[in-house]
Amino acid sequence: MATLIRTAQRTLLRSSSSSSFLFQPTRPYSSDAITKSPFESNILRILRTEINYQFDYAPPHQAATKFDSFSVQDRPGKQLITMSGKFGDTENVKIEATMFDGCVAVPKLGDESSGQDFALHLSLIVDISKGDGLDELEFVCSAWPNFLEIQKVYMLRRDALLAMPYLGPDYRKMDAKLQKALKEYLEARGVNDELAVFLHEFMVNKDRTELIRWLGNVKTFVEE
Repeated sequence: MATLIRTAQRTLLRSSSSSSFLFQPTRPYSSDAITKSPFESNILRILRTEINYQFDYAPPHQAATKFDSFSVQDRPGKQLITMSGKFGDTENVKIEATMFDGCVAVPKLGDESSGQDFALHLSLIVDISKGDGLDELEFVCSAWPNFLEIQKVYMLRRDALLAMPYLGPDYRKMDAKLQKALKEYLEARGVNDELAVFLHEFMVNKDRTELIRWLGNVKTFVEE
């Protein structure tokens, strides 16, 4: 009985909320109506098995639409998300964050652990403006699993279309006091280590979601 209940739960998960935000087939499944070659049938069988496995192993959940004072807009099928917020009455804060785009080797945690683990990395661009069409202060940042670091700071002039504008010095070569002040400036606007943690959790889920979406799209294409 317990096995039947778990099977029914998995079936309900795949057919209801999870599948609805992953992919929508262009037409109902109709493999019985069209004769497929053995090669195509084998591909479809493997794709169905992989989709079922992904749902059973680590089913994705509905993506968050809000974090702290930011609204979160996922971009289904794309490798980035957008976040929007305000600071005070005049400042607009816009964040564009990528899916995971790199990693570094780190020691495994724990007294008895040996060898290496990997810390995933994602990039984000933070644009701060004081009105549409006005100048923007732009931060290029790296988000690691539990902290955020600034890489570059640009001053974008909207009223000057220069061919090769001077955007600013390398953040890592700035005076330490200026580095700290700019970091605190970002943190006051909600761009901080907690945001890095949220983004990593969001992107782990998005990675699963996009994989299942891709598998479903390939399956639909082969079926047609």
